[in-house]
Amino acid sequence: MTKLALSFFKDESGATAIEYGLIAGLIAVVIIGALGLLGTNVSAKFNAIASNLT
Repeated sequence: MTKLALSFFKDESGATAIEYGLIAGLIAVVIIGALGLLGTNVSAKFNAIASNLT
């Protein structure tokens, strides 16, 4: 029984998939934050241009 428990704790086959999932999640958060900031800046620029045209 102890051999089975030790082999279970030493098995790291699922660790790589979890790590890739965490990396992909972090990249998605960074992209969403960058697009949110960029969208705000672009919207402000278009509003400034529109106000100068009228």
